[in-house]
Amino acid sequence: MTDMTDRPVSPQGYAAIQKGLHWLVALLVLVVYGITYLEDLYPHGDPRQDGVWWLHISFGVLLLLAVMTRVVVRLVLKAPPLTDHMRSIEKLGAHLAHYGLYALLIATPLLGMMTAWYRGDTVTFFSLFTVPPVVAADHAMGRTLKDIHGLCANAILIVAGLHMAAALWHHFVRRDDTLLRMLPGKRKSRQ
Repeated sequence: MTDMTDRPVSPQGYAAIQKGLHWLVALLVLVVYGITYLEDLYPHGDPRQDGVWWLHISFGVLLLLAVMTRVVVRLVLKAPPLTDHMRSIEKLGAHLAHYGLYALLIATPLLGMMTAWYRGDTVTFFSLFTVPPVVAADHAMGRTLKDIHGLCANAILIVAGLHMAAALWHHFVRRDDTLLRMLPGKRKSRQ
């Protein structure tokens, strides 16, 4: 079966909610990561840096909630099967990338929350609610977790970049519908 662009078409694409959550998570990753660079706009000790971290933590919690929702939706709706024209190694790479991204997207915000708690801070979600520390302050542990949190955040960008490169490769080189399955809207296929 092919679509109107003569690309091989998989049996089905993702549900609209899956597509929406995918792109929301991608946007939130960029927002959370980008906010970290706002701290550099202010001199060390400037109280506005606290506002930057308040935003970073709030959007980080939002990212965690979006990812958890995405995991639940994926468990309920399942992912559509990968297209038959993909080689086994490509399918393995796709699965590893997806599971790796899910693991990093859950671990990184949790590490961020633990970092805040070990620093003796609370975790606030846009001033709607606050989660007090669940561990005793330990600044050395907080610094270690901050470093691990940063490494995981960078790993998200690397794996997501590879994921995006693979989707673009499928679209422009392989000329299949792998990318189209996650884009908004519906495809019309020829019968």
